[in-house]
Amino acid sequence: MPNRLERLVRVGEIEKAWLESPSRRRALGRLAGLLAASPLLPAALQGQVDPRPFSEHRRLPGINEMLTSFDFEPLFFGNVSLQTYDYTAHGDGSEFTVRRNRQAFDWVDLVGGRAIDPKTVDLSTELFGSRLTYPIIVAPSAIMVPLHPDGEIGMHRAATAASNTTMILSQNTSTSVEQVAPAANGPLWYQMYPQQDRAAGRKMLETAQAAGCQAIVITVDQQAAYYERTQQDRNLGGNPRVAGLRVGGPGAVPTGAARYRVALTRLWYTWPYLDEVRQIVKVPLLVKGILTPEDARLCLEHGADGIIVSNHGGRSMDYGPSTLEVLPDIVAAVGGRVPVITDSGYRRGSDILKALALGARAVMLGRTTRWALGAFGVPGAQRLLEIMQRELVDAAASAGRPNVASIDRSLVRTRFI
Repeated sequence: MPNRLERLVRVGEIEKAWLESPSRRRALGRLAGLLAASPLLPAALQGQVDPRPFSEHRRLPGINEMLTSFDFEPLFFGNVSLQTYDYTAHGDGSEFTVRRNRQAFDWVDLVGGRAIDPKTVDLSTELFGSRLTYPIIVAPSAIMVPLHPDGEIGMHRAATAASNTTMILSQNTSTSVEQVAPAANGPLWYQMYPQQDRAAGRKMLETAQAAGCQAIVITVDQQAAYYERTQQDRNLGGNPRVAGLRVGGPGAVPTGAARYRVALTRLWYTWPYLDEVRQIVKVPLLVKGILTPEDARLCLEHGADGIIVSNHGGRSMDYGPSTLEVLPDIVAAVGGRVPVITDSGYRRGSDILKALALGARAVMLGRTTRWALGAFGVPGAQRLLEIMQRELVDAAASAGRPNVASIDRSLVRTRFI
C-alpha cells in the first residue's frame, strides 16, 4: 500500500497533467465562451471575448482546398436552402437509379498498359466541327440563380474560362438565352423539352439559334413528377431548414390531374414530333434521354445528328438502368454514324475515361457543376471543371493512353450485373 507521501506525489502528477492537458484548455475555452455570452457580465468584459460559445466554432474550407468534385457538395448544402439543395439532389421515387448510376462504375475495371507522362497526353477532340480541349460538357440543368446570383451567366463564364468548355443552357433557365449567350465566348448549346404549343416551341428554337447557340438538344425522357426525398423532408417538422418547403415548389407532391405522378407535359409526343423540330433547327440536333439501341436507331431515322445516353441523372425512371451499362449497346447500334454523348452520375475523371473507353465521344457534368457554382460561384465552377479535366488526363496517363483515339474497349473490363 502506498504511504501518504507517495499518494500526495501521485496526486500532484495527476494535477500537473490536467493543468497541461488539451482537454483542460478546451474546457476553459468553452467556459470562457459561455461566460462571455452571459448577461450577468458587465458589457465592458463581454466585449473582450468572442461572444459565441467555443463549441460552435468552425472553419470553412477555402476554394484551394477543393481537390475532388465531392468536396464541393457539403459547402453547396450549407449555402443554399434545403429546397434548393433537394432540387439538385432529387432522383425519381426511391432514388434507386441515382444510386445505380454511381454503382455502375464499380462494375467497370480500368486495365490499361504502361503509364506515360501526363504532359504528353492530349485529349482534345472534334465535335460538330468545333474543337474541344477535353471531351467534357456542362450538362443542361434548371434555375441556377438560386444556387448563386451569377446563375447561368456565371456558369457560362466558368465553362469558357475552363479551357473553352461547351455549356448547354436549359430551357428552364432563370436567365434568358439572349443574356447568357453574350456573357462569354465559349460554345453554347440549348436544351428544350417537346412543346405541345408548336408556336411557342418554334419561337424558343428560333430565339436560341438567333442568340448563337451552336446545337439544339431535345430531351425526350420522363422527368419525375414526384420525389420521395421531398416528402421525407416535409415529415421532418422540427428541422428549421425544412421550414421553407411549400406545396407547389420544385419536387412538390403533384395535385389535380397529375396527382398520380404523370405530369401532363410529358410523354405526349411521338417520333413525328422530331421530324417537325428537324425542319426548324438549322444547327446540329441531338436527342437526350436515350437508353435503348432501338430508340437510338429511331433517332437516326428521324434526323438526329447526335445521341445523348441519359436517365436525367436518375430523375427519369425509378429502377432504371445506369447509363454506363447501356452505353456499349447504344454505341454499337449507332455504328459511328453520329456522336454518342452521355451523362448521369459522373464524379471523377476516371469515370469519364470509362465512358470514353465504352464508346462515348464526350461526357456531360450536371450535379457536380451545380455543387461548385453554389459553393464558390464562378471560380468554384471553373475549378470543378479543371479538377475533372486534370483527373481525366491523369487517368489516361496512368492507363498509357496519350489521346482520345487510343482510348478504346481494350482499356476496360466490364462486369455489369
